[in-house]
Amino acid sequence: MPLYALAADGVLIVHALVIAFIVIGLALIWIGHFRRWRWTRRWSFRIVHLLAIAYVAAQAVLGTTCPLTTLENHLRQRAGQDPYDPEGFIAFWLHRLIFFTAPPWVFTLCYISFALLVVGTFIVARPGKLKKPFATDPGSATADQA
Repeated sequence: MPLYALAADGVLIVHALVIAFIVIGLALIWIGHFRRWRWTRRWSFRIVHLLAIAYVAAQAVLGTTCPLTTLENHLRQRAGQDPYDPEGFIAFWLHRLIFFTAPPWVFTLCYISFALLVVGTFIVARPGKLKKPFATDPGSATADQA
């Protein structure tokens, strides 16, 4: 069933994109903090980012499997493939990047640590509007006033 295999590869790509959003998103928040990017301070972006890693950390603490993993495995089985043993170039490399072997407590510790880092980022690099820099002379006109 090539359609199921294609769907499983699609789920794997979505899974990789979610992971990239969580990991790269945090890096972009910090870069945006120092570069004063407005979009990295938007509450909507920051809340979605926090909820994504909180969901992953909660799954690890509760010992549950990610629904994307479950769906992908189901689709692979329907395609006649073994779960976690996908065929095809994209699936092979994405699986190598996403899934690796370690004791479960290592993953739980990593997810919780990353979630705490994201929460700490809310404190240090607060979301919200950027404050305008102060003029050197309170009586001088700024670029906005000129």
